[in-house]
Amino acid sequence: MDREQEDMQFLGFFGCYKQSFKIIFSWRKIFTQITLTLILPLSFIFLFHIEVSNLIFNKIKHTEEQIDQTQQGTPKYDKLTDIVSSQFITLLLFKLFYFTFLLIFSLLSTSAIVYTTASIFTSKDLSFKKIIKIVPKVWKRLMLTFLCAYAVFFAYNFLTFLVIILLVVTLGVKNGGAVLLIFLIIFYFIGFVYLTLIWQLASVVTVLEDLYGFKAMVKSKELIKGKMGLSIFIFLVLNVSFFLIRFVFKVVVVNGTWCFGYVDRTGYGILCFLLLSCLFLFGLVLQTVLYLVCKSYHHENIDKSALADHLEVYLGEYVPLTAKDVQLENYRI
Repeated sequence: MDREQEDMQFLGFFGCYKQSFKIIFSWRKIFTQITLTLILPLSFIFLFHIEVSNLIFNKIKHTEEQIDQTQQGTPKYDKLTDIVSSQFITLLLFKLFYFTFLLIFSLLSTSAIVYTTASIFTSKDLSFKKIIKIVPKVWKRLMLTFLCAYAVFFAYNFLTFLVIILLVVTLGVKNGGAVLLIFLIIFYFIGFVYLTLIWQLASVVTVLEDLYGFKAMVKSKELIKGKMGLSIFIFLVLNVSFFLIRFVFKVVVVNGTWCFGYVDRTGYGILCFLLLSCLFLFGLVLQTVLYLVCKSYHHENIDKSALADHLEVYLGEYVPLTAKDVQLENYRI
């Protein structure tokens, strides 16, 4: 990453994309190893979940249709009821395993990519073996940040739900209630995007600074200020790309629409799998670049030696004198 720190703040949308591509292609060997080890399994888990969930849902739907056509109180009705209950339990257990493994590989991938990108920035000696060694240590901090973010999202959704219930009960859907409900949904979406931006950047802060949990989220909130437009634009483009890949996989591969035969569906499935893996990799690198842009914008000088020392802590090769010594410093122009 050869761009001067002071120039990072002037990077726009295309500049961030160009810088991210440059990082990936300049270090394609190490990123390929990370992709094969962590990101490909993450993509497979996500797409596999869509396929299997669809199969289980179809079985449940078919069983429920049979129940509707069967007289109550008969042995066949009782048997079908037991079957559909078993299918719901299977779906619940599958969802539980899915979210567990998705979370694990998501946090591991974030740890590896952010650490790698930061190491490239500090010109540290980098190897895949070293990256794999630090990932479990960074992962623990990321888990705490994730749990805090989850608590914030839960509270946000719960409060929004209560407000909607109160609005419907007091005003109903008439006499202006519907208009207020629409505005409330719009503001909810804006707030949800804002919280997501904070959470994503907080993950980078957790890896690169001595902050995690709610403190990392507060730091992320401060960093986003002044670069809100850029952050939102990057977020929207990445998520639109994500939902397009998911939509194509769901419609073409899972449902079999717009293509004929098993070979076509397999081909599209592989294509979606590769595109999703590339998107996950690029998105994580881009988040780290955005972090550096925000730091530069707020004139927070990124001391490469201090950052390098901070990264060495994960390897147990360096012990800083104090926590403050490894913080990324401020400077004023």
